[in-house]
Amino acid sequence: MAPTDGPVPSPPGEGNEGSGRFLSTEEDAEYERLRRNAGVRHRRLRYSGAGVLLVLALLLAPLSVVATWVDDQVSDTGRYVQTVAPLASDPAVQDVVTDRLTDRVVAQVDVEAVTDALTRTLADAGAPPRVVEASESLAGPLRSAVRDVVDRTISRVVTSDVFAQVWEGANTRAHAAVVSMLTGEREGALRAEGDTVQLDLGQVVDEVRQRLVDAGFDKAAAIPDTDRTITLFQAEELGKAKDAMRLLDTMGTWLPVLTVALAALAVWTAPRHRRMLLVTAVGVGVMMIVFLVALALLRRVYLDAVPSATLPPDAAAAIYDTFVRFLRDSTRTLLVVAVITALAAYLYGPGRGARAVRNLARRGTSAAGRGLSRAGLRTGSAGLALAEHRSWTTGIVIGAGVLALVLWNHPTAGAVALVAGLVVVVLIVLETLAAAALGADTTRTGPAAAP
Repeated sequence: MAPTDGPVPSPPGEGNEGSGRFLSTEEDAEYERLRRNAGVRHRRLRYSGAGVLLVLALLLAPLSVVATWVDDQVSDTGRYVQTVAPLASDPAVQDVVTDRLTDRVVAQVDVEAVTDALTRTLADAGAPPRVVEASESLAGPLRSAVRDVVDRTISRVVTSDVFAQVWEGANTRAHAAVVSMLTGEREGALRAEGDTVQLDLGQVVDEVRQRLVDAGFDKAAAIPDTDRTITLFQAEELGKAKDAMRLLDTMGTWLPVLTVALAALAVWTAPRHRRMLLVTAVGVGVMMIVFLVALALLRRVYLDAVPSATLPPDAAAAIYDTFVRFLRDSTRTLLVVAVITALAAYLYGPGRGARAVRNLARRGTSAAGRGLSRAGLRTGSAGLALAEHRSWTTGIVIGAGVLALVLWNHPTAGAVALVAGLVVVVLIVLETLAAAALGADTTRTGPAAAP
């Protein structure tokens, strides 16, 4: 039917049903213009809402990573022990422990009293004056000899498996020390004192003291039970940090869930879901990169804030790197997830590069399917079902990969890459099987369809 310029019926739902009234051409054009404007306003509103949700999700993403890390260290004893265990075998930390304990042991040995007694004994025995005078200068060599023997003894203890076992056992039994540090309580081996975080080496001191006594150093029994701590961290803002950590610990469970929900709502609210998924993934990736840079800067600030007299720089660096390594690993894992998600969203889009990749993959699987069909492999109705329901099978495989990562206990970046690789391999296999069924069906029906 040819178009007409005459009156047209009023659109339904406008209150004109049964009235017999028709819209003129001008009225119909005005109605279409208003409808388009309403659609534009609706799309703008959806984009604005999605943008707000996305900004909130991106701002909460780094906090969610930190909250999850804090919650792991507080609630999971095995995770906490796994975090601090490497410190017992770190050479820089071992040197600090050895030096501190050696200083305290040597301080209990009164070398001057020993040399004075020797001088008096020689004088009373009628030794030559030269010998008596020489004995008075033995304090320095004697102190050096005592320090060497004590240092070797302590070093053997600290570098042995005994120290590592004592370290791990103490941290396992006193996992509540982490809670003490974060909440400011004064219990456990690791606790906050003012603006410092200190580690109690009581068990190690007891072991070293017993070893020295057994080696013949009776003076070692006088090593005091007090002052057996080593300062690990010192910062003026520790009080505020403890408050922030307690808040993050409380939100450790719900903050990541809220962040994921906000990101999902942003994707669902946007008119173009794939594009918003791409933007969200890129945004999360950028935030993770910024967070990794912040961790590196914080490391520099921490090392500059710790006086070398309190803790040598290499030991301070080892302690910082050990404590935050799981936080850094989690950030890298999330960065890899964001990169893979962004890449997938792009490849499913209309871009020239994405179309080229999809066409190349389709040609490859089609060629492989025809090769299987010519080799006698028949996938039958199952292959035809795969070809007919490609979107469903793709969604199921991707969902299975996501579920595997969710159920994985603390997945690493390597685990994410492995799961992503398996998903791609499974999709290629399914596409090849579908192409084999289509190739067999074409081969079977082709001659009959020929003229």
